[in-house]
Amino acid sequence: MSIVQEFNDYRAKMNEKIFAQNNKALNRFFALDKNCYEAGALDVKTKELLGLVASMVLRCDDCIRYHLGTCHELGVSREEIFEVFSIANLVGGSICIPHTRRAVEYWEALEAGE
Repeated sequence: MSIVQEFNDYRAKMNEKIFAQNNKALNRFFALDKNCYEAGALDVKTKELLGLVASMVLRCDDCIRYHLGTCHELGVSREEIFEVFSIANLVGGSICIPHTRRAVEYWEALEAGE
């Protein structure tokens, strides 16, 4: 199983468990997250790229993978992704380097259609 499929399967399985609890606060938080990434004054692609930068600076590999997947679906180019990586490393510092390595691995899996 590819790293992309493994991540997506795990995320879907765990989200089902979370939503099954019908916790109002968690459900509202998830809805807020979804709504924030919809088109508004900023387009969806820009918002996803911002989310990717923030996720890299905050060093959340799950978030990085999620945003990379969405960026890939939106047609973001490899060049655009690497510009995001450069901004994240500039802002976040060298501690972002290991996350950039894993992000490149995941992006390559997305490009390969895994």
